[in-house]
Amino acid sequence: MKPFYFSGLILICTIFTSNAQEKLPYYEIPEVPEEFTAGTVVSRMIDGLGFRYYWATEGLRSVDLSFKPSVEARTSLETIEHIHGLTNVILNSVTKQTNTNVKLPKMSFPELREKTLIKLQKASAVLRNSADISEFKIIFERGDGNSEFPFWNQINGPISDALWHVGQVISFRRSSGNPYNSKASVFSGKVR
Repeated sequence: MKPFYFSGLILICTIFTSNAQEKLPYYEIPEVPEEFTAGTVVSRMIDGLGFRYYWATEGLRSVDLSFKPSVEARTSLETIEHIHGLTNVILNSVTKQTNTNVKLPKMSFPELREKTLIKLQKASAVLRNSADISEFKIIFERGDGNSEFPFWNQINGPISDALWHVGQVISFRRSSGNPYNSKASVFSGKVR
């Protein structure tokens, strides 16, 4: 009777963990929009970033989070924190908020991962429904005033930078012996 009980407990824990993970955004990419607009295209770019981030960070162990390829490099966790900072810039832009120098609170890795995915999902939703993305400027608060940049800088700045760093996380996790799930297809945005 004990082996049956133990097996049942493992099955329940596996189902619970699997269901909890699927509730986070970007387990798979949402369906494509009906029409092509500037907003839907950039929204889809962010969805692609969210999907890649989800699978780059899924199942990371403490040894993966502390891995860094050289003394000068960031650890995987520091890289993930940087990605979170970039998602703040993206979301602040589309919600017309100013980026301030306020230091973000320290978060656990699961918290950091969840908040990053949710911010990407929110930014994508705003962009998908936007008629004019030029209104979403990047504004940085500086000591002597604000610096303002057009949405173009969002594409070659925070969005591209975040994609770059997600690639680093994938490379780092491979180097620490924990490759990402090869069933997650970045081409289709689905799990095979």
